[in-house]
Amino acid sequence: MSPDPFAFREQRRAKNRGQRPKITSVAEAVSRYVHDGAYLATGGFGTNRIPVALLHEIVRQRKEDLGFAGHSTTHDYQILVAGGGLNRVDAAYIIGLEARGLSPAARRAHQKGDIRLCEWSNASLGWRLSAGARGIPFMATYVTAGTDTFEHSAAKLVKCPFTGKPVVLVPALNPDVGLLHVHMADALGNCQIQGITVADAEVAAASRVTLVTCEQLVPTDYFRDDPQRTTIPWIHVDAVIEVPYGSYPGNMPGLYFSDERHLGEWLEAERDPEEFRSFLERYIYSSRTFAEYLDKCGGRMRLEELHNVEILAR
Repeated sequence: MSPDPFAFREQRRAKNRGQRPKITSVAEAVSRYVHDGAYLATGGFGTNRIPVALLHEIVRQRKEDLGFAGHSTTHDYQILVAGGGLNRVDAAYIIGLEARGLSPAARRAHQKGDIRLCEWSNASLGWRLSAGARGIPFMATYVTAGTDTFEHSAAKLVKCPFTGKPVVLVPALNPDVGLLHVHMADALGNCQIQGITVADAEVAAASRVTLVTCEQLVPTDYFRDDPQRTTIPWIHVDAVIEVPYGSYPGNMPGLYFSDERHLGEWLEAERDPEEFRSFLERYIYSSRTFAEYLDKCGGRMRLEELHNVEILAR
């Protein structure tokens, strides 16, 4: 993507900044804002607070020619690869589901060359989003200098005009669509996140469009009464959807732990491409909503147990 900050600034300047209700449905948000060819970025970290409901819908609507920022992505990347519409990725951490193992489907896709890779470190990809959020063309850093990661990235090594020494420039990143799942949001798009935030605020500010699902929709007065706890302000958000358990089978800090059983079921199904096609049809393509998915995969019956595990682990 072009790091031209002026195109992004003009796009932001043209957006409606008025305080207005932005509540919609997952299907409508994806249909309206996620077009074929779009470049996506997700919030969360690992399996923490991943926007699963939105990603399922992107797969269900069979969006194609997608790009993606793989910033410490696990099950979210796994879902997009499963849909078959992903063909390029800026990769920091992908394919691996941490201690759970590697995604066989994602591994096959990369070994076949179906997805083009540009490599980054977690830090440099985060700084690319920071540059994008600030409307500047790059950030200067020393990260990845002298490494193979640098050689396989789009970073540039230049002479610092102040010190005369080498410095790495990483280009700004402005995704077409940012996808976030948060604890609470109001109709205007104000968001609150509990626990680690990592790059969510940067994703929201850097993206041309930001879609938010939330565990709970609350009145705007909730944010006005305690404004310093607002993680993402309404000016960065384009659509809001209440989706309880919308990070399942990932975890939601303070609410529910990850469902290791179902994540294991995904990994096992992926080993056989034919079985995996049946798995996706059974759970995603045949489900009209995320609530149906929870019922079909047994997640709803597990949520009380996962809530208790999360509470005990704190």
